[in-house]
Amino acid sequence: MPKNKPQLNPAIVFVIKFLGLFALLYGFYIIYLSLTAPGGLYSPFLDKHLNFIAWLRYVLIESSSATLQLLGYQTKTNITQMLVVKHNIINVGYDCLGFGVMTFFTAFVIAYPGVLKAKLYFFFVGIISIQLLNLVRFMLLALYWKHSNVYITDHHTIFNLIAYLLIAVSIYFYTRYQDKYFKLHAAN
Repeated sequence: MPKNKPQLNPAIVFVIKFLGLFALLYGFYIIYLSLTAPGGLYSPFLDKHLNFIAWLRYVLIESSSATLQLLGYQTKTNITQMLVVKHNIINVGYDCLGFGVMTFFTAFVIAYPGVLKAKLYFFFVGIISIQLLNLVRFMLLALYWKHSNVYITDHHTIFNLIAYLLIAVSIYFYTRYQDKYFKLHAAN
């Protein structure tokens, strides 16, 4: 008679998967960033042809600019900045792109057990929502931001707090949905 293997607690399995995926995804981002930024391990091919980081920055800057122009503001952009005439200029660095928040969210969605269709829907809506929040942040910063040395008014901190709060609320409802689905189908 074979001995039964002790089963790991599903919560522990989830945490291990989540942390492993988060480390893998964020590590990939950091390595890719180092490969597409001149100096060190720079790869001109990746920088020129497969630089999704620069592409995201471009999309965010140009989308913010286009939205502000639709609202009647005059803007000027380059690859790292957006100026709203008679207001402010914002510099969009790598830490402004939301990759940490997106990596956290993606790792959670993949690690949490659930129905694939719901996972895909939650993933795409979540990533788009994170970047829409980022667009709003860029526009508000360009129009109203006044730099302060007070730490709590750091816009990165505020963005992260709001983003993680919204993620926590959405995760709460998402996990309830997935758990109800499994309970319903387990009963049948």
